[in-house]
Amino acid sequence: MGFAVDNSSTFNYKVVRQFALVTVLWGIVGMLVGVILAAQLIWPDITFNIPWLSYGRLRPLHTNAVIFAFGGSALFATSYYIVQRTCQVRLFSDKLAAFTFWGWQAVIVSAAITLPLGYTTSKEYAELEWPIDILITLVWVAYAVVFFGTVIKRKTKHIYVSNWFFGAYILTIAMLHIVNNIEMPASFLKSYSAYAGTQDAMIQWWYGHNAVGFFLTTSFLGMMYYFIPKQAERPIYSYRLSIVHFWALNFTYMWAGPHHLQHTALPDWTQSLGMVFSLILLAPSWGGMINGIMTLSGAWYKLRRDPILKFLIVALSFYGMSTFEGSMMSIKTVNSLSHYTDWTIGHVHSGALGWVAMITIGSLYYLIPRLVGEKEMYSTRLIELHFWISTIGVVLYIAAMWIAGVMQGLMWRAFQPDGTLTYSFVESVKATYPFYAIRLLGGVCYLSGMFVMAYNVFKTVQQKRFVDAPIPALQAAH
Repeated sequence: MGFAVDNSSTFNYKVVRQFALVTVLWGIVGMLVGVILAAQLIWPDITFNIPWLSYGRLRPLHTNAVIFAFGGSALFATSYYIVQRTCQVRLFSDKLAAFTFWGWQAVIVSAAITLPLGYTTSKEYAELEWPIDILITLVWVAYAVVFFGTVIKRKTKHIYVSNWFFGAYILTIAMLHIVNNIEMPASFLKSYSAYAGTQDAMIQWWYGHNAVGFFLTTSFLGMMYYFIPKQAERPIYSYRLSIVHFWALNFTYMWAGPHHLQHTALPDWTQSLGMVFSLILLAPSWGGMINGIMTLSGAWYKLRRDPILKFLIVALSFYGMSTFEGSMMSIKTVNSLSHYTDWTIGHVHSGALGWVAMITIGSLYYLIPRLVGEKEMYSTRLIELHFWISTIGVVLYIAAMWIAGVMQGLMWRAFQPDGTLTYSFVESVKATYPFYAIRLLGGVCYLSGMFVMAYNVFKTVQQKRFVDAPIPALQAAH
C-alpha cells in the first residue's frame, strides 16, 4: 500500500533546478554558434560550404538559442523561484510545471533541427514553422496557468513587484506570439503569413521590438527587482518608483516597434509615432536602472568583494546605456546613418550580452547554490574571473561594432561632386574586416566565461542532495 507524499509544505525546486541548469547549457550552445558566425564573417569557408552550417541558417539558430533557449529557460527558472518565495506557496501544479520544462526543451530541440535544415518562416525572432508555434502556445498557456495560479493561491496579501513584471511579460508574449504567427500552412513544415507587404512588416516589428521589450526587458527587470535587493541585503531603493516604472514601461514599449522601419514604405506618421514613443521610453527605462543601482545606497563597499553584485550592477549599467542608445537610434536622422550597419549589431549585443546575459548569470550564481542546499557557489574567485572575462568581451564586441557601424554609414553616404558614390560596397566590407576580428575576440572571451561558469556550477551541484526547501511559516505583517 503506497502513501501519498504531501508537498504542500515545501517549495517545488525540482523544476527551478532543471531550468537553471539547462540555462547554462543553452547559453554555451547559443554563444558557440554566435562565435562560429563571427568567424564565418572573417573566414567564409570555415564551415566548408556545408549548407546547414551556412551563415543564413546558423544566424536564426543563434538568435533563437540565445533568446529563447538561454534567456527563456532563465526566465522560467527565476519566475518559478521568485513567485514561490514571494507568495509563500508551492507552484500551482507540479505536473503542468514539468510539462513546461519538457515542452520548452522540445521546442528548442525542434528549432535546432529545423532551422539548419532551412525550414523557416523568415520572420525575425519568429522563424519557427507552424507545428512548433502550436507547441510554444501550449507550453505558454501551461506557464501562465502555473504562474497566475500560484499568485492567486498566495499566502501573502501583497503581490511583490517582480511578479507584476513577470505577469506582464507572460500575457504580452502570448498576444505577440499568436498575432504575429497567424499563418496558412501549405505543408507540414511550410506556411505563409496571413499578412502581406507593409502590414506584414509592421506586425513583424510590433512583435520583434516587443520580443526585445517584454521577453528581454520587462521579464528580466522582474529578475532584477528580486535578486539585487537579495544579494545587496537592502530593500529596493524606491518601491513607489518600481510601480511607476512598471506601468510607464509597459504602456510605452508597445508603441515603439515602428522605429525599426524608419525610411521605409511604412506610413510616415507611423514611423514618427514609433520614434516619439521610443524617446519617451527613455524615462521609465532609466527610472528602473536608477532604482536598481541606488538600492546599493549605503552598501557600495559590497561591490568590492561581491562578484555576483558586480554582475547585477554592471548589467543594470548596460541596460541604461543600451536603452539610451536605442532611443537615440530611433531618431530619423540618426537612423539614416545607423540602419543596416553593424552599429545596430553592437546595440543589440550591448543589451543581450551586457544586460540580459549578465543579469541572468548574476541571478543564477545566487540561485543555484540555494537549489542544492548550499550557501554559495563552489568558487567565488571563479565568479570574479567570469565577471572580468565577460566584461572585457562585451566591451571589445560592442566598441568594435560601434566603430565599424558608424564607418559603414559614413562610407555608404559619401558622394563625389558629380553625384557618384565615393566608395563601392566592397570597399566598406574591406574596411570593416579588422573590426570583425575584434568582435570575434570579444565573443570568444564571453563564451570562455560561460565555460568557467559551467565548471563552477558542476562543482557546486556535484554530490549534493536535491531536495525541496520547506515553506517558512508566514510571519505577521509589520
